[in-house]
Amino acid sequence: MSAPLAAAGPSAYWYLSRGTGAVALLLLTASVVLGVLGSLRFAAAPRWPRFAIDALHRDVSLLVIALLLLHILTSVLDGFAPITLTDAVIPFASAYRPLWLGLGALSFDLLLALVITSLVRRRLGYRAWRAIHWLAYASWPVAVLHGLGTGTDTKVWWMLGLTIVCVGAVLVAVWVRIGRAGAGSERLRMPAFVLTLASVAGIAIFTLAGPLQGGWARRAGTPQSLLAGTAPAANGGASAPSSAGGTAGGAAPGRAGAARFSAELRGKISQSSVAGGAVVDISLRLAGGARGRLRVRLGGAPIPGGGLSLTGSQVDLTADSLPAVMQGQIVSLQGQEFLARVSGAGSTLELRASLSIDNQTNAVTGTLTATPAG
Repeated sequence: MSAPLAAAGPSAYWYLSRGTGAVALLLLTASVVLGVLGSLRFAAAPRWPRFAIDALHRDVSLLVIALLLLHILTSVLDGFAPITLTDAVIPFASAYRPLWLGLGALSFDLLLALVITSLVRRRLGYRAWRAIHWLAYASWPVAVLHGLGTGTDTKVWWMLGLTIVCVGAVLVAVWVRIGRAGAGSERLRMPAFVLTLASVAGIAIFTLAGPLQGGWARRAGTPQSLLAGTAPAANGGASAPSSAGGTAGGAAPGRAGAARFSAELRGKISQSSVAGGAVVDISLRLAGGARGRLRVRLGGAPIPGGGLSLTGSQVDLTADSLPAVMQGQIVSLQGQEFLARVSGAGSTLELRASLSIDNQTNAVTGTLTATPAG
């Protein structure tokens, strides 16, 4: 596989969604640790006065909100999973992994509640604000479960290590806070120690029995149409096939073959440079005879005067008339017309597309005809 083709795998939005999610978890952990330890006497040393700790805690929390907004936006724009902006604020309403995506929405809502009530703190009153502030700490374990249940990197060693570090940091902070509690808290120390330890043990058991086991994508609530197609590889390379059972290794259930259809195309084209060549990304929407999305990525060497000497390609097709996500490659490319072959759920289609590209606006229009192959 050539370098340009490897780079033409998952979209930039997908990488941004993964990265912002991981960094947001780190910053949220830092915010929780600062909040838990901020009131202790050793934190109020001359070099770190109380107001500096509070300001750092506030700024980190605001940065978490900014990264979460970017995480949500890139997840929606990526388009691989059917996620909408409303799914980010309305828990458990998504068609994609509703429970685990819903936990992410719940965590985001709790953080938003903290920010909003902090802005009206004087009118709300200290007691009410303090109660909501403590409730916002619940956003951290909810976010951890969201990442484990929904994240595409759960099985990758660095993501597991990052999660373990975050859980460990919060556990130590809570134990230090409990251990330094004032007089009159002796009766609460042991139950608090046991509760925090049990919570960590519960997260560990869930991770081992759930996301780290085969077939988790199916059990987590991934739509069958995505399971039957392909998913982006965790190492950031080209997409890799997956069966209907996620990683369970089973074959997809029998489905009706894909039928012939025609559609109008409309979208955008972009080009980026990579080592040894360039990548052209064409993102199109289907309308008319069928509705869906067509994504074409071409890797190759630029030709003087315009064009691309093709060395690799990737084609992804989703449509309401298809039983699954279909994926394949360009078979023939002549000017702004191409022939591609895509497969999914036991069916194979030949796609003939004729495009018209506006070099000034990078807008793309055209037509698509899909025919069962062979």
